[in-house]
Amino acid sequence: MEMKTAYFVSGIDTDAGKTFATGVLAARWRAEGRRVITQKLIQTDCTGISQDIAMHRRIMGTGLLPVDLDYTTCPIRFAYPSSPDLAARLEGKEVDLEPALRSTEKLLKDYDTVLIEGAGGLLVPIRGLYTMLDYAVEHRLPLILVTNPKLGSVNHTLLSLEVCRHRRAQVAYLVYNHYPETSPEITADTREVFLRYLAEYLPACKFEEVPFQSGFETAAH
Repeated sequence: MEMKTAYFVSGIDTDAGKTFATGVLAARWRAEGRRVITQKLIQTDCTGISQDIAMHRRIMGTGLLPVDLDYTTCPIRFAYPSSPDLAARLEGKEVDLEPALRSTEKLLKDYDTVLIEGAGGLLVPIRGLYTMLDYAVEHRLPLILVTNPKLGSVNHTLLSLEVCRHRRAQVAYLVYNHYPETSPEITADTREVFLRYLAEYLPACKFEEVPFQSGFETAAH
């Protein structure tokens, strides 16, 4: 029997393709027979149902679920499109992460795997200098880091992996999202750099590829 696990999904930057990759992984693992659900840690630019959760369900082909409609999968929402820290302060609040923790515990009772999508990159502030990476490390959540072949991604990816190694965070998967499309030479070389890095420094980290799928461009970034 597979151990119940919650993963934290982050990206090399805001437009890495976390939402798309999270939905694809959930759909892929669900097709393999896993009981999998997605969660959004915090959604900004939102007052109702999380748009990222809605995109996950579209990719998974399930439609919105009861745990989406009652906000279990995204209990923390702010209206302003910014970091959670700023969005909360603009509403005169401080981010309280307890609702997200309770949601993860609740979801793990009914599902084997929970994919918790963060907001932005690893060092996006949640509350003051407390970041997405701090949350993952504090709660011992294995990381799924999403990257892509666009110009600058090698630098951003290796910097992200280096900070994970420095913080002793467990990087379980590096997901190579093939959007935006670029030249075959850059795509292949970028992929090779990532594979060499993992082989040298993070041999336990799995490498997953997510091919570009037309119709999901808004989710891919």
